[in-house]
Amino acid sequence: MCHSRLAVFLISGLLLAGPVVAQEPTASSPAARLADVPLPATLDRVLRDYEQAWRTGDAKALARLFTEDGFILQSNQPPVRGRAAIEAAYAGQGSSPLRLRALAYAAEESTGYIIGAYTYGSNVGDTGKFTLTLKRVAGGPWMIFSDMDNTNTPPRSR
Repeated sequence: MCHSRLAVFLISGLLLAGPVVAQEPTASSPAARLADVPLPATLDRVLRDYEQAWRTGDAKALARLFTEDGFILQSNQPPVRGRAAIEAAYAGQGSSPLRLRALAYAAEESTGYIIGAYTYGSNVGDTGKFTLTLKRVAGGPWMIFSDMDNTNTPPRSR
């Protein structure tokens, strides 16, 4: 009798959990695209200037978007700090369409952030995600303090 109750309990649990298990996303199913968030003009300007500098392959213009002590953390790359190092890191990159879209943001008087997704060229869907930490001094323009990004492609095995 005890075994039959246990069997009924287990089978009932499996039947109830079946639809939940069947609906869980798998590693191969893509996540739903998150909606864009409109940015205030001063924050949107940061993204558009970044896109323009990238599109023209202008590493110096990209580095000028950063604070003097700014840094970048790119997927599978060592951290880079300071405008000169950022310019060197971006040299030879770019010269292709880049689309940045904001997913969330916050800004106070002198600090802010933008969380977003990016797409290169004619790719369909997001290539990766990014977080920009922003600073500004005395109401001046927003500058990038940090740029952290990752791609949606797994790192290559060695």
